Amino acid sequence: MEVPCVRVAPENGEATRTALADADLIDDEYEIAVEDGWLYIPVIDPDSVRDVLEDADVVSRTVAERESQTTPADLLAFDPTYERLGEAALIDEDDSERARAIADAVLESDLPAETVLNKASKVKGETRVRDWELLAGENTEVVHREYGCEFLLDLAEVYFSPRLATERHRVAEQVDAGERAFDMFAGVGPFVIPFAKRGTECVGVDINADAIDYLRENARRNGVDDRVTAINDDVREVAAEYEGWADRIVMNLPHSADEFLESAVTLASEDCTLHYYDIQHEDDPFGPGERAIRAAAQPEYEVTVETRHTVRSYAPHELNVCLDVRLER
Repeated sequence: MEVPCVRVAPENGEATRTALADADLIDDEYEIAVEDGWLYIPVIDPDSVRDVLEDADVVSRTVAERESQTTPADLLAFDPTYERLGEAALIDEDDSERARAIADAVLESDLPAETVLNKASKVKGETRVRDWELLAGENTEVVHREYGCEFLLDLAEVYFSPRLATERHRVAEQVDAGERAFDMFAGVGPFVIPFAKRGTECVGVDINADAIDYLRENARRNGVDDRVTAINDDVREVAAEYEGWADRIVMNLPHSADEFLESAVTLASEDCTLHYYDIQHEDDPFGPGERAIRAAAQPEYEVTVETRHTVRSYAPHELNVCLDVRLER
């Protein structure tokens, strides 16, 4: 039977599937098909797909009906909420008995998950990590794949959000070979690695020593360690060493990026693109960030906001947004 499908290259398949699954747009009655070097992911609402994946290639395709697979919901009296990261299932349950039941159901189901982790605290501290309760599996270390990149990370030691895969890809697609890119809060490298794979010279800085260790490992895993410099430090202490160096800067620290704008201006080359992330009230999600950037960069730079992009809803009436800004001297 012909059904609407998102056509995607195999190396981008997992990230695309995850983004569609998070939006509850995958048509589970049909199998994901592979043909002529493409993956075809059946979807329910083609119009909504483009709200999630702006450049999605939606085609009509004949695909097989899915054979019945056992899901965690089939084994429980309720439909559990969980997030996938590699072969780990992440849940957020205060009730220990309910958490145990979900973990058992995940393991008994056909879900490809060997580890189940329950959130045991909120994100906290300067390094933005949280505590986890290990319900199944050996440890909190996972391997995550998105858009052709592989990331090893320990959720108990570093911050990482798989929900931002589509946003990271949006930015990476803007990168050209030969650029010099600087990630001020690099983590395990979800921006740095795809940038480097596109032929850029990258510097990634993070205050978290464990994140930098994983960044170095992920650069090696993805074959770009010759183009990646990883620095464990406060970026404000590093900026002067790279004054005027960066053609592209990522500032993904949305609660407090404005505190680092002076360093960003120091890093910026004569013509630099800045990706500035912020969390603001829905009434004026872009204004505070734009005003802060102009205050920091002018009159030294001409400031042009090229894109005002809403990444996701963060909390009631609050939005996680990105400003793509060009700084020209």
